Amino acid sequence: MIGALLRVPATAIHRKLIRELRASGFEDLSPPHIAVIQYPGPDGMRPSALAERAAMSKQAMNQLLKTLEGMGYITRSVASDAAGGTVVNFTDRGRAAYQKMADILLDIEREWAEELGEKRFHELKRLLGELWDTPLIR
Repeated sequence: MIGALLRVPATAIHRKLIRELRASGFEDLSPPHIAVIQYPGPDGMRPSALAERAAMSKQAMNQLLKTLEGMGYITRSVASDAAGGTVVNFTDRGRAAYQKMADILLDIEREWAEELGEKRFHELKRLLGELWDTPLIR
């Protein structure tokens, strides 16, 4: 049951993000793109790390990155470190979408705090933060 209790709000957040991003001029974004644009953003990350974070194959992530690059949200370039390889970075458009997502998420937090009450909402965030910091979810 905990899976559903966490999944349902996460799905609602994703739906609202996409709906409001599209209404704000980012009409070409769709739910799979959130896997790349999500916090903490892709800047400086390798495609393989993004794929792992999103729980998808490297091939699927590379296809997603190719699409986002074509739409002007990210660039891929050779890493400047000795290991080489590819790193992903936001473009100005990608940073604008990321900032809009942050604004939308703050609105969601305000709405949920109003619905649950400030004290209960902050307790929920505190508890989820504690889980975040445990090896249970890594």
